[in-house]
Amino acid sequence: MTTYDERASLVDLTTTAERVHRSVEGVIEGKPEVVRLALTVLLAEGHLLIEDVPGVGKTMLAKALARSIDCSVRRIQFTPDLLPSDITGVSIFDQQRRDFEFKPGAIFAQIVIGDEINRASPKTQSALLESMEERQVTMDGQTYELPSPFMVVATQNPVEMEGTYPLPEAQRDRFMARVSIGYPSPAAELQMLDVHGGASPLDTLRPVADAQDIVALIDAVRTVHVAEAVRRYAVDLVAATRSHAELRLGASPRATLHLLRAAKAAAALGGREYALPDDVQSLAVPVLAHRLLPSSQAQLNRRTAEQIVLEILHRTPVPDPSARQWPPDTDRQPPGVRGL
Repeated sequence: MTTYDERASLVDLTTTAERVHRSVEGVIEGKPEVVRLALTVLLAEGHLLIEDVPGVGKTMLAKALARSIDCSVRRIQFTPDLLPSDITGVSIFDQQRRDFEFKPGAIFAQIVIGDEINRASPKTQSALLESMEERQVTMDGQTYELPSPFMVVATQNPVEMEGTYPLPEAQRDRFMARVSIGYPSPAAELQMLDVHGGASPLDTLRPVADAQDIVALIDAVRTVHVAEAVRRYAVDLVAATRSHAELRLGASPRATLHLLRAAKAAAALGGREYALPDDVQSLAVPVLAHRLLPSSQAQLNRRTAEQIVLEILHRTPVPDPSARQWPPDTDRQPPGVRGL
């Protein structure tokens, strides 16, 4: 049974998350929902794919999140000539020791920014598969653990197809969520001219949390309660993608797990120790859509994966809120709990 003191600690941790949220939002004007999703993925131990047209702030979002946390950060500019060893590392023969020494690559950081990931060859892209799923690198029979927390934030442009290699399904499936920033509103763009006109706000951005804070937040997310009805709801949503007539590839079991973890992180950011069906609904599109492959007929009808996920959300029965199965042990929240 969860004690009152344990629940109160969640209030302190959401304060840390709020500081990070405000720090990033100070750089990315007018996009609070995008910043919240990036923070949700971080606390759910996932990876984020930012896909949008050039110039809307994809790399700026990744850098702002990285600089708001006092963690090790590495940026990888993906190019066609990038080699797998540039990412994972390489073993070099040491003349003095008469033995091979492993030199870690750019993946050995807590926040890894992969800029324009689809410009690298499939061979180089595959170097990320083990790191993103198992949080380790295997080289010459030796396994090297990656630091904690560990998050890959990758960007790609969907409209520049020359010299690019589309991400394979296995790569896309390892990203917990995909987000599109979109164009800012006129008011936000006007504010951007005032803030970014003289100098980049990244130059003055300072860390507001450290790696230990993020690890503590991640531990708090793991303790969030998910009732059986909510778990079954997530399973029903994912199962519906596998039998939908307009999809030739549905979501994987990994997608179900990612959806559940993201829902728990969203609940923690909302100051709750239990997840609701609303948490699952709000994350279904960013977590599931990029994993789906519409059929040829759906593409002819200009149906997108996002539209199909919204249709599935509309058709799938939501657990009855009157049953009150998700709040564990008590109907009260501790004082001071509030969302971001």
